[in-house]
Amino acid sequence: MSEENNKAVENIDGIVTDDEEIRQSSTVDASAGDYNADQIQVLEGLEAVRKRPGMYIGTTTAQGLHHLVWEIVDNGIDEALAGFATHITVAIEKDNSITVTDDGRGIPVDIQNKTGKPALETVFTILHAGGKFGGGGYKVSGGLHGVGASVVNALSTDLDVRVIRDGQVYYMDFKTGRVNTKMVKLDEKPTISRGTIVHFKPDTDIFRETIEFSYNTLLTRVRELAFLNKGLRISITDNRPEQSVTESFHFEGGIKEYVAYLNADKTAVFPDPVYVEGEENGIVVEAALQYTTDIKDSLRTFTNNINTYEGGTHETGFKTALTRVINDYARKHGQLKDNAESLTGEDVREGMTAIVSIKHPDPQFEGQTKTKLGNSDARQATDRMFSETFSRFMMENPPIAKQIVEKGILAQKARLAAKRAREMTRKQSGLEISNLPGKLADNTSNDPSISELFIVEGDSAGGSAKQGRNRLTQAILPIRGKILNVEKATLDKVLANEEIRSLFTAMGTGFGEDFNAGKANYHKVIIMTDADVDGAHIRTLLLTLFYRYMRPLVDAGYIYIAQPPLYGVALGNSKTREYLDSDEELEAYLAQLPSNIKPKVQRYKGLGEMDFDQLADTTMDPLNRRLLRVDPADAEAADSIFDMLMGDDVAPRREFIEENAVFVENLDI
Repeated sequence: MSEENNKAVENIDGIVTDDEEIRQSSTVDASAGDYNADQIQVLEGLEAVRKRPGMYIGTTTAQGLHHLVWEIVDNGIDEALAGFATHITVAIEKDNSITVTDDGRGIPVDIQNKTGKPALETVFTILHAGGKFGGGGYKVSGGLHGVGASVVNALSTDLDVRVIRDGQVYYMDFKTGRVNTKMVKLDEKPTISRGTIVHFKPDTDIFRETIEFSYNTLLTRVRELAFLNKGLRISITDNRPEQSVTESFHFEGGIKEYVAYLNADKTAVFPDPVYVEGEENGIVVEAALQYTTDIKDSLRTFTNNINTYEGGTHETGFKTALTRVINDYARKHGQLKDNAESLTGEDVREGMTAIVSIKHPDPQFEGQTKTKLGNSDARQATDRMFSETFSRFMMENPPIAKQIVEKGILAQKARLAAKRAREMTRKQSGLEISNLPGKLADNTSNDPSISELFIVEGDSAGGSAKQGRNRLTQAILPIRGKILNVEKATLDKVLANEEIRSLFTAMGTGFGEDFNAGKANYHKVIIMTDADVDGAHIRTLLLTLFYRYMRPLVDAGYIYIAQPPLYGVALGNSKTREYLDSDEELEAYLAQLPSNIKPKVQRYKGLGEMDFDQLADTTMDPLNRRLLRVDPADAEAADSIFDMLMGDDVAPRREFIEENAVFVENLDI
């Protein structure tokens, strides 16, 4: 890549990626000519982690920051899986540091033979040191990267640990990964009877984007871990002055309660979720499912508490067993005739909410983000154990079994109707040959990684956006009015909507069964709507479309929301403006101006009210704009919100509006 192009990539949103930092820091001066031993750098101890943090925690953004917490929490989870820990606490301290406490056996403090140092010091200073690597400490362990405490230590300015064993308190502390205080016994009364207390503060030199922990992000994962580990209590506390909150989670029913939680705002076909638990060749399998009257399905799979977003062999085993059991029952009881077409997996999963969680002694992950399980024995174990229990459930509950089959048959009819509509739509709209919609102003680059698609509300704003865009990287797709609410629509109705067809075509990903995120023409899709009620509604409709019909784009992190300013302030006759995002910011800005300056305040109720250069400068220029990325980690909350706000059940939506109406200010009627 040339230097000019290199800079162009760096300046998208003004952020240099981890990969770019690696390329910059590892470049060898070509003019030197020689390549010799002096140019071979040896990184000792945890220096490699600090030099290349992205290799160990994936990213140094907010996602990587929160990953530090899970590396420590996973150690407590391992103690719980081994039968020793019953309670884990996570606390955000007043200085935005983290304390994690578990009541397990406590990290060993005796001398580790290979290093000649206390095991406690070894765990926090040497990579891949712990009870998870064949030493017999744990049969099953969580954690995606398996690097744990030592990496957290390396990426923290300060870390201290207390171990309580046999009534004694052992203490060590570290500075940026190096031992500051060697292990000592403290003459203090322990706050817990046994266990480990780890306290750390992330390094601002590593996490430059933010070191502010999100309580909601931690809360969501803590609750999920409590569901996945039945009987374990996990608590979370925010000790920051503006927060001061504690919540605790404990589910004896485990993932059975998880399914019920996910279906709380839905109408269930039968009251209690089906639950399966068993073990085969050291693999523990749990599965729970419940059908609702919805048309969409939700399946979440986990391996050793890791959310396997990309699925894998355990998911395949579950789906295969489900489809086979329902078809066998339907034919045996005459709901499907001998010559009738079998129900597909898509048919039998309509309206299903299910969790599949396995514990594997040696999980093998693959896929783009290493969250796809590859072990073939997991497929066999999941298939056999689930099919046996679910077959028995169907036989013992004929009325419910009949409802499940009937729901599948109705889904089959809708699928075949949608297939016919899809074929007709392709012929009528030109989707088959991927003709781009006429109103799309495409960018000139053929590189999807630097290409951005702005979905703009209205022709007026679309015209401004087209004038102000960077033609190399930015494409503009205006939409008129409010698109179809896909939460209530079947696929044939979705495909009949012209605005939605245009979006499918522009993206190049296909739709339905043919959807392929790898064919996306743009790796940034930016929703740009007015800062009013109608704009918010259109944005919600688009987000619902992406979430329900183009979910892989959300999971890939391709969907963004533009943040246009609310006010522009010009001082006197000056053409320069100060842009402000809220009434509070405006008041503060005006208050500090000298009395002899006459400000001209303009409120931008719509994007079309901005000149093209103003829109480009504030909302489209990567150096100045602010974008909100739609985070797939919030999928659980999003699923519930979309279902409540956009679905057929009116009562929860009315209740939500009544509770939150008091927070709405300056409502445009």
